[in-house]
Amino acid sequence: MTHAPVPSAHDAAHDTAVYTHGHHESVLRSHSWRTAANSAAYLLPALRAGLDVLDVGCGPGTITADLAALVAPGRVTGVDAAEGVLVNARAVAAERGLENVGFAVADVHALDFPDDSFDVVHAHQVLQHVGDPVRALREMRRVCRPGGIVAARDSDYGAFAWFPERPALDGWLDLYHRVARANGGEPDAGRRLFSWARQAGFTDITTTAATWCFATPGERAWWSGLWADRTTDSGYADLAVSGGHATGAELTSIAEAWREWGGREDAWFMVPHGEILCRVS
Repeated sequence: MTHAPVPSAHDAAHDTAVYTHGHHESVLRSHSWRTAANSAAYLLPALRAGLDVLDVGCGPGTITADLAALVAPGRVTGVDAAEGVLVNARAVAAERGLENVGFAVADVHALDFPDDSFDVVHAHQVLQHVGDPVRALREMRRVCRPGGIVAARDSDYGAFAWFPERPALDGWLDLYHRVARANGGEPDAGRRLFSWARQAGFTDITTTAATWCFATPGERAWWSGLWADRTTDSGYADLAVSGGHATGAELTSIAEAWREWGGREDAWFMVPHGEILCRVS
């Protein structure tokens, strides 16, 4: 067994990446909505009782807890770069009475686990935010046992679609791209997952795509409200202003456009995702 390599100066690119969203309430509102059913359906047929799972970038732990219930008595370990959000994750696990799940702080570029530690290594909406997604996938592969699965799912902002069209929302998407890329991430990650997996050395890769769709009155209000709040009050808003990408007044205008769009009875929004299941040889 070997442990994660010590990063060299040449591997420091990931250190420049900043998590664009931060952990404002509006962000956790979105992340806590996620379940294994609505965010990891492509992985579920590969799961069975007794598997050991690593959930990378687990956030508030709702997907992690679902995975733990599905693979018990196998153990699930949820890791995240932000220690604070793990308080939420532990609370979710405790509320559900799960005894086969634990949480720790970790960097996906240099995971503090021996080789071949897990049967499944999963990452949802993670690779779009890291400085070196290929290195991250190599690390996920390193800690996965032969015959196991590395799974990743990421949205693709450039393929988002909505109606009615609003110039201010076009401006929002352009702004988000600029802020995320300035932070070292790649918001159009979904379309790149297959390429990144190949670069990471995987050869047995199953690729799929899936969407979230927000169209009912409740869904529209929820989606538009969290993005309106995120645009003005979250870490993303701070980064947009401090990076010179937008003014506070411009962010307020975008937030108002989000709320106006969400009030339309014919409003519809689609979030597409790329997905990869990589079998480890």
